[in-house]
Amino acid sequence: MFGRREPVPFAFVAEADRFRSNVTPPPPERSSVGELAGRWLLGLTIVAGLVGSLVIGTPALTPAKTADQPQQSQASESR
Repeated sequence: MFGRREPVPFAFVAEADRFRSNVTPPPPERSSVGELAGRWLLGLTIVAGLVGSLVIGTPALTPAKTADQPQQSQASESR
């Protein structure tokens, strides 16, 4: 039913915590000019979209100027 587990010497378990590989990972590949240009273009597009939405949305956030006369609805005129 249950698999028999072999006893592991304590020294092996303690040594496993400080084990370091002597194999160095390969250096990361450099990005090509096209990839760099694409990243810049994407970032520029995102920033331009945010600035554009701010410019377009700012007039909607300003309070409306009130006239000297209060406006009356059409329902109040048709009595």
